[in-house]
Amino acid sequence: MAAVTDDPAVLITRDDADPAVAVLTLNRPARYNALTTELKTELLAAVEDLGKAEDVRALVLTGAGKAFCVGQDLGEHAEALRADPSTAFDTVTEHYNPVIAELAAMDFPVVAAINGPCVGAGLGFALACDLRIAAAGLKFSTAFTGIGLTADSGLSASLAHALGVSRATELLLLGEPFTAEDAQAWGLVRAVVPPEEVVPAALELARRLASGPTKAYAEVRRGVRFGAVSALPDVLAAEGAAQARLAATSDHADAVEAFLAKRRPTFRGR
Repeated sequence: MAAVTDDPAVLITRDDADPAVAVLTLNRPARYNALTTELKTELLAAVEDLGKAEDVRALVLTGAGKAFCVGQDLGEHAEALRADPSTAFDTVTEHYNPVIAELAAMDFPVVAAINGPCVGAGLGFALACDLRIAAAGLKFSTAFTGIGLTADSGLSASLAHALGVSRATELLLLGEPFTAEDAQAWGLVRAVVPPEEVVPAALELARRLASGPTKAYAEVRRGVRFGAVSALPDVLAAEGAAQARLAATSDHADAVEAFLAKRRPTFRGR
């Protein structure tokens, strides 16, 4: 069993410049934020709590220390396999799947500040976010087939949607590392910056999003995910319904008046 420390496995803080921006940090730096049961349990509780927070309008997800997240802690996984292979993968339904589902269901944008190596389920977490800032020179990898597994954490879908079926299949089959610069060239990350600038850049982006039309952003998040897997008539209907919901928001009404008055709108997230 992995050692339990006195430090919390995840940290939730608020941005000093804008308290509407929450920062969720995986906090096992000595283990490169490898996913132990303790960390996964606390992460799931954290994303559930943040999803219910009425005063959060943007979230930054990052890792403490030199890594974002290197995926499942294989020492703990090996112990689970030795104990009972039939239950060793219960963590997929108990932890990984609900974490990804919670990140996808947030009613506000999520920015990944990828400060270091991002592997396996860590990559799944990063791709469950809306936008990504990555540290120059860092390595990404799917890694699953290297230990005789297929993807989890939604990567079969998120990689295919982001990069296309051909490249997603290549990355999952071969498990070859790719760099932040590769990821930027492929459109997987928004920007590549020096490691010390990753979190500040992500916070700057999150502040921009937190000052925007939060309810519209929530509809965009849902619409893109629905549109990626649905037929055109269903997408058109869903877009129309979303527009109708947004028509009742004060942000929309105020922004239209601001446009007509030739002034910049102020969005309050309602």
